[in-house]
Amino acid sequence: MGKKTIILLFLILSVAAFFRLWNLKSAPPGLYPDEAMNGNNAREALDTGEWRVFYPENNGREGLFINIQALSIKIFGNEPWALRLVSAIFGILTVLGVYFLTKELFKNYDSEKVALLATFLIATSFWHVNFSRVGFRAIMAPFFLVWSFFLLFKSLNQAKKKFQTPSAKFQTILNDQNSNNQNKFRILNFKNWNLFGIWNLGFGIWAIFAGLFYGLGFHSYIAYRVTPLLLIIPFFPPLAEKNKKTALLLFLFFAFLAVLPLGIYFLKNPQDFFGRTSQISILSAENPLKELGLNIAKTVGMFFWAGDYNWRHNLSGEPMLWWPIGALFLIGIITNVKRITDKKEMFLFSWVILGLLPVVFSGEGLPHALRAIIVIPPVMILTALGANWLFENLIFKWNKKLAIGLIFIFLTIVAIREYWQYFYRWAPDINVYRAFSGNYKALGEWLNAQPRDLPKYVIINAEGVKARELPMPIQTVIFITDTFSSEKQKAKNIIYLLPEEKDKILCQKEKECIITALEND
Repeated sequence: MGKKTIILLFLILSVAAFFRLWNLKSAPPGLYPDEAMNGNNAREALDTGEWRVFYPENNGREGLFINIQALSIKIFGNEPWALRLVSAIFGILTVLGVYFLTKELFKNYDSEKVALLATFLIATSFWHVNFSRVGFRAIMAPFFLVWSFFLLFKSLNQAKKKFQTPSAKFQTILNDQNSNNQNKFRILNFKNWNLFGIWNLGFGIWAIFAGLFYGLGFHSYIAYRVTPLLLIIPFFPPLAEKNKKTALLLFLFFAFLAVLPLGIYFLKNPQDFFGRTSQISILSAENPLKELGLNIAKTVGMFFWAGDYNWRHNLSGEPMLWWPIGALFLIGIITNVKRITDKKEMFLFSWVILGLLPVVFSGEGLPHALRAIIVIPPVMILTALGANWLFENLIFKWNKKLAIGLIFIFLTIVAIREYWQYFYRWAPDINVYRAFSGNYKALGEWLNAQPRDLPKYVIINAEGVKARELPMPIQTVIFITDTFSSEKQKAKNIIYLLPEEKDKILCQKEKECIITALEND
């Protein structure tokens, strides 16, 4: 990596960090109950010391993200932005991972340029930025995929090198030293040796970390479960080289170790493994094939003409890709489909297709940008390939200096446009405030401002999945007031009641207590 590349990569990562951290306290506004439930479980883990691999409430959630959030709120307190900070960090690290993965995949041609383009595109993408600022565990899925596949391909590429025994490696270095007096102390140079004295076994280290990252991905989000199908490509046809077989075994073994705690939990609680999947699957529809066809059309369409309509996921109905980016994505598909027999192109296309399966087989809320979150990296890489082809084959041949200027102008426009979309169009919209339950957050803050010794009754006139006998919408108020446990509710004099429990209100006169209601958004 040259000095110029390091500077450009640093600038792109700075842009990525700015997009994900700027004004995190206010954008998005409010706190959605699903985010709040994560926070309440995290708070409980801190208070009780019970760290779970899976939290079964609210349709069930893998525990890794919640446990990391617990560390954040331990430092920063019960703040919505503390929950979302974890997502922002995973988002930034995913951007960095896209650079290394792209560079590793496309070593045979101008990988540096393509890698920087892909990194910039995901750094500024509204789609990825949005989910990097919301306290949902799904943001971990692309992070683990990007880094595990980078490490895996790094391992396999390094395993191609001819194996040298330690003694042979030592003799090679010694001969080089004897023949080159200017490099007198090369034998003592750490760059020639790893911890075990064998640099050419480094592929094993990469494979181990690749396996750990890949296995941890199953602790992220339900859509991740389709990814084992992707492993067929790097490991097919059957590996002939001994080193590659070793890398495969190391990868699978450490992936197994990483996923083992969650696997044991699901073996003991199979209903939690199938629960959410069975609820939203189209296989239970009257005409699954018809539903599948419609879902495919909607899902393909979300990239170019009609995106997710959920305000939490998108600027309602707008394509997930701005039309110039969508055009470059199409160019990337068209120009690379002819190389589909190449493992790397096949891998990218398969990643997109397999990553969309959780969307097209679901019967709820389509098109669904969140369930498609794992396809964001390959989409941006294919878009970067399309942009690289366009500039190399058309503009660069015409005028190189002008081409560089046009690239700079285009990328600047992309960054400004995506910033404007998120911070000036989407975040201030009243629909976003409602989608993120801004009124629930406001109620929690108002309750915090009331005298502690005054009884405060909250009537929950809202519907939703129940968590510990209370509808989910109240979780936002509970998180803001830090009253998840009955002990804390008593300490802060806050009593949560269902409408049919109004007879439990004990105060008779004004100013003896406060009675308020939480209504549906």
